[in-house]
Order: sequence, then structure tokens, then C-alpha cells
Amino acid sequence: MLHSLLPKAHVKTLALPLLGSIADGFDNRLAVNGYTAGSRRYAIRMLPHVDNDLRKRKVCTVSELNHATLHVSWRHLIKRFPMNAGTVRSLERYLTTTGKIVSDIETVEQSAAEKLSDEYAHYLREVRGFAIQSIAHHRRISRAFLDHLDRRGVPLRTLQAKDIEVFVIAVGKRLCRGSLQHEIAALRGLLRFLALDGRIPPGLDKQIDTPRLYRLEQLPRALPWPTVIELLKSLNLTSDIGLRDYAMFLLIATYGLRASEVVELTLDDIAWRKGVLRIHQRKTGSPLELPLTNEVATALTKHLKRSAPPPPYRRIFLRKRAPIGVLKPTAVTEAFQALVRHSNLDIPFQGPHCLRHSLAVHLLKNGTPLKTIGDILGHRTAESTSMYLRLATGDLRGVSLPVPGKRTAVKEVRP
Repeated sequence: MLHSLLPKAHVKTLALPLLGSIADGFDNRLAVNGYTAGSRRYAIRMLPHVDNDLRKRKVCTVSELNHATLHVSWRHLIKRFPMNAGTVRSLERYLTTTGKIVSDIETVEQSAAEKLSDEYAHYLREVRGFAIQSIAHHRRISRAFLDHLDRRGVPLRTLQAKDIEVFVIAVGKRLCRGSLQHEIAALRGLLRFLALDGRIPPGLDKQIDTPRLYRLEQLPRALPWPTVIELLKSLNLTSDIGLRDYAMFLLIATYGLRASEVVELTLDDIAWRKGVLRIHQRKTGSPLELPLTNEVATALTKHLKRSAPPPPYRRIFLRKRAPIGVLKPTAVTEAFQALVRHSNLDIPFQGPHCLRHSLAVHLLKNGTPLKTIGDILGHRTAESTSMYLRLATGDLRGVSLPVPGKRTAVKEVRP
């Protein structure tokens, strides 16, 4: 593979004192992960600089490499090669995947804030039984708060409520009330954890004010159904990314799926002959079976024919940019935002969840029973589905009774 990529320079690359023995395998890994020929050339031409830097750090063989050394090398090379230093990261992934370095071996020396965040994450996982996503959310907030204290030089043992308020005020400048409430809830959990063994004074978690939120104070974010159809039509179905995005957003608009449910769909979740689509609901944890419509089946078939998942992947939707891998829910949001920009439609919402709300309102206006809508959306209670009744203003106007005027009222009083 390296011979065909660099017919004249491959001999020089294979002769590198440290990395020459793995250069060909590294290039093969890049090709398998979807890197273009141009990207691979940049990476291979960066190997002599990486080789030289690692040998300066007294690394004589590949078996002596570890994550700490590669991290330090990357930090040094990124100053000289800001556009190509990512080769060190790709090389680290290759060495880890092939077992030449162990993923859990020696790591970069952690700061006090990092160590405490890891300890808190371990507590949430082993003692509290939090889900992976919740642990990541709490870890991020705890790390931000602890870094904030380090920058201000505030020791944990002398922590006061005013120090916490400074952090909350700074965070509140970039968040809405709902997001700020989630941040404060995670911060309270950290404060309770630190107070368990006396690292901070007890009771600080009760001294934080949270913004007040009112139930059902905001309407569901729904688009008019003609706008949803126009948005789907604006996708470019001649490209691989366009076919993938069309299939993803059609699933959301047809079944009201969440982004997390879309990215987790696998080939095993589609029963083509039975016409059934199986959904693993992340929020409720319960399975859901839905009828596979012809339009969705056609969109999925076109996407899979153009971009079939390579082994060992079984997920239907994967990354299109190298390295190939699983798609995250945030990628669906980014794809939706890009679609809105290119469609030139007046859509004020920033996430694909509005398509889920749009489907619920569309079904409600077409006379679909509330129980059926709840079953399609995977709601556990009718109360969750009833929130969409507030958007059916046309139907609500028909329920109201005529208000009698003064003349009508006078006539009714007379005998």
C-alpha cells in the first residue's frame, strides 16, 4: 500500500530508525479508516519528524512507546506543524488498536482537578449507578468548577458560598435558565460528594440559588408540516452524505425518533421481510417496534447501497469523514444545522428534535388519537403527549362556547 502511495519515497519512509517497521501497516490502517490519498501522504510525510522527535526522547523501539510519550511529542510538534501534528494522534490510535501499546498503561501526569474529577466519576458509576452519558455530563461540570477554583487560588477546605456564586454567575451568562438548572444540579452533586469526607464544609450544596422554571411554560418547538417536507426536499440526494442525512431526518420526521435512537440503529434492527423497525429507546430503556414504511425502506436501501457499513461495524449510520467510526447524536445536530443553512428556510430551531414535535402536531391535526401518538413517540404516560394539545389552537377554538352579548343577555332576562 505504501509503495503505491509514494512510489519514489516509500523506501526512505520504510528506512526510518524507529517508525519504519510500522509505516506500511500505519498507512494501511489510514486507508481502511477512509482517509483520502492526499491525507495519507501528509501523514506519511510527517512520520520522519515524529520519528526524530521520539528518538530525541530516548525511545529506541516501538515497544518502548506509551501514551505519555506520544502526548508530550504531540504537544511539542503542534507548535512547529499545527496542521499536521494530528499524525501523532492517528499513530497512537493505530498502535493501541494493534496492541503495540496498551490503552490503560502509563498516562500523562494528571492535575489535581483531573484526579478529583476521575474520583467523582468513579463514585457516580460504582456507588450511584449513573449512566455513561450522565457521568460524562457531571465530569465536565466538576472539571470546569475545579479548574475555576484553581485559577482563583481557592482551596477546597476554605470554600465558601460566595466562591460558588462567582462560578454560577459566570456560567449563567452563556446558558438559558433550563441549562443553568442542570449545571447547578450537577454542581450540587459534586459538593455533596466532597463534603462526605470533609474536604469542603458541609451544607454548601443548599446555599446555591437555582433559576425558577415553570411547568409547560414553553410551547413545543414544532414546524409547519409543509416546512418539514420542503426541508427534506432540499437535501442533495446525489452525494453519500446527502443520502445518509436524508435517511436520518426522514426517520425522525416519520417516527419522531430522537437523535440518540437514530445513531444507534443497526442492520439487525430492520426486519425487511416483516416490515418492522425495532427501536431501542435511550430515554425509557424499553424496546419499540414500528411498521417500516415504503418511503423509509427506500431511503435506507439507497443509503446502504451507496455506503454499506464496513466490518466490524453494524450500525447503519457512520461517520463520513476519516476516521470512519460510529456517529454521535451531536453529529446529527450539526448535520441538521448545516441543512437549515443550505435550505434558506426560516427555521429558528437549532436541533432536529423539532422534527419530532412537528410530527406529533401533524398527527394531532389529522385526528390521530392521543394514545396512538404517545405509542409512536414512545411516551410512558398520556401526560407527556398532552403537551402537544397546546399547539392545536384551531381545534381548541372549536371547543369554546359562544359568549353572549349584552343584547342577548337582556332578551334572556325578559319574560
